[in-house]
Amino acid sequence: MVTLKGKHIYLRALEPEDLEFVYQIENDESIWEISNTITPYSKYLLKEYLENAHKDIFEVKQLRLAISNYKNEVLGLIDIFDFDISNRKAGLGVLIQDYKNRKNGFGSEALKLVIDYCFSRLGLHQLYCNISEDNEASLKLFKKFNFETIGLKKDWNLINGVYKNEYLLQLIHKN
Repeated sequence: MVTLKGKHIYLRALEPEDLEFVYQIENDESIWEISNTITPYSKYLLKEYLENAHKDIFEVKQLRLAISNYKNEVLGLIDIFDFDISNRKAGLGVLIQDYKNRKNGFGSEALKLVIDYCFSRLGLHQLYCNISEDNEASLKLFKKFNFETIGLKKDWNLINGVYKNEYLLQLIHKN
């Protein structure tokens, strides 16, 4: 049975009350590199986004879930994107917002839950992620779940005037 509840965290749909949290993440320039963001987001635009967050993954081709602890504090976000049901694949991304909550296993637990959800509930065959070559924590996290590095995209992202390479990692579901 697939569940979106772990030992320390659970994953849930975004709610209108998450506006301030999403606003802080989307406007945190220190993580723009991860999401390829180059401009701030307004609360108005994010409010509209949250009002439509209930739409089905099969319709909008993406799903963003809040990573919450059992005190109902939102710790981060986990995304399923580029959902392609025809080829049974999707991309994944995970972010724990506050540095003090990183390296506590929350991202790992969230990733395990979403991998299980993608393979068991959504029936996907493969998952992938794109990670900057200098993001050692994310590389370690995804490799922990048997994602394989299948390529290096050279000079892929221009960050603060410097081109950075990006790895493409993939996990194929073994039936």
